Amino acid sequence: MIGAEIGKLAQNLGVTFRDPVLLQRAFIHRSYLNEITEAHDLKDNERLEFLGDAIISFIVSEELFERFPDYAEGPLTNLRAALVRRETLARLAERLALGSYLWLGHGEEESGGRERPATLCAVFEALVGSIYVDQGIEVARDFVLPIMRQELQCVAGNALDKDPKSRLQEWIQSNKGATPRYKEVEKFGPDHAKTFVMQVTVAGEILGVAQGRSKQDATQAAAAKALHTLDLPAPEYVPDPTLEARFGL
Repeated sequence: MIGAEIGKLAQNLGVTFRDPVLLQRAFIHRSYLNEITEAHDLKDNERLEFLGDAIISFIVSEELFERFPDYAEGPLTNLRAALVRRETLARLAERLALGSYLWLGHGEEESGGRERPATLCAVFEALVGSIYVDQGIEVARDFVLPIMRQELQCVAGNALDKDPKSRLQEWIQSNKGATPRYKEVEKFGPDHAKTFVMQVTVAGEILGVAQGRSKQDATQAAAAKALHTLDLPAPEYVPDPTLEARFGL
């Protein structure tokens, strides 16, 4: 089924295409072509989707590199992954109402294709691909970054606002399919001023060990050490070389 008039979208995007056919192609779903019986020279959006995926990743990588000069590769990679994942790009496509412009086959239409996250992500990538081919990287960047900025602020804020233990648990569960385990390995000092040493492990591997005036403080410090070990965004951490050496860190 043919979607809404594509010319209106071009006006809303603020991009003047030299080749309007490229813009239209970004919205032609494979299912539409599969149901056409008469001869045609239309092409689906999958090649543009492939290109747009790479262009978005480059633009986001460049922006993160410039915005967070103190971040190592690990934190930058995780932020980029959160920004270019299917759910994020589908949300951007919804914000632009891209689904209403799709050309879909009847089966895809009836099964909710216009609202399907995978389809919306794909059309957003294809749109960026078409802008890049027609206008170049500068125009593509000027299109992507303004609508991505809110997502960037949200993702970066979530990464840095949560306490170390919560950050570590979310990352380990998402990337390792496991749960961090905390264990008290030492305590010393008088009863009124005990110092606790906590250790965090994942699948038997020690990732962090730290001490604190309470088990809670020591646990958070051990989680912060683990985040540094994994090269993830973490609060300032003051290492204890003697303690870490004893536990092989």
